[in-house]
Amino acid sequence: MKKVFLLLLISILSIQCGYHLRGTGSSLPPHIKKISVPMFKNLTTRFELDLKLTQKVIDEMVSRGKVEITADAASSDAVLIGEILSFTANPIAFSGEATADRYNITIVAKIILRDLISRKIVFMNPNFVYQQEYEVPEGTDFETVESEAIDKVAEKFARSLVITILEGF
Repeated sequence: MKKVFLLLLISILSIQCGYHLRGTGSSLPPHIKKISVPMFKNLTTRFELDLKLTQKVIDEMVSRGKVEITADAASSDAVLIGEILSFTANPIAFSGEATADRYNITIVAKIILRDLISRKIVFMNPNFVYQQEYEVPEGTDFETVESEAIDKVAEKFARSLVITILEGF
């Protein structure tokens, strides 16, 4: 009876399901230690959207600590290239005064992570879409808080993108 129990216990412990906690895995090749992130190309009319998105992506990668971010593409193992294809802010809710007080903000970007050592593409999404609702504070309009809204959306865009790239979610 003890032998059966011991065999059962060993077989249960040896089974691995393949799941891991979010934030602990990595889908990058192990040789990629340094990534260069040049300024994203802004194909929209939104002022400084490229600066904000690029900086937030860099900040998010640095905060995760899985790779080193370098400005020197020659010394990096990979390069993350981004093109911001569109930015839309569509009103979805209105106040009693018939002014929009909630917007659905959508950012669409083309993203490529190229391995500079093997010369292969590690990650590519020609249509990476991020959407978020943004509530305009009472007594203001979207144009007044647009810069603040872009800052908040850029942070969450970066988190979503970096999780997708680094962890494959």
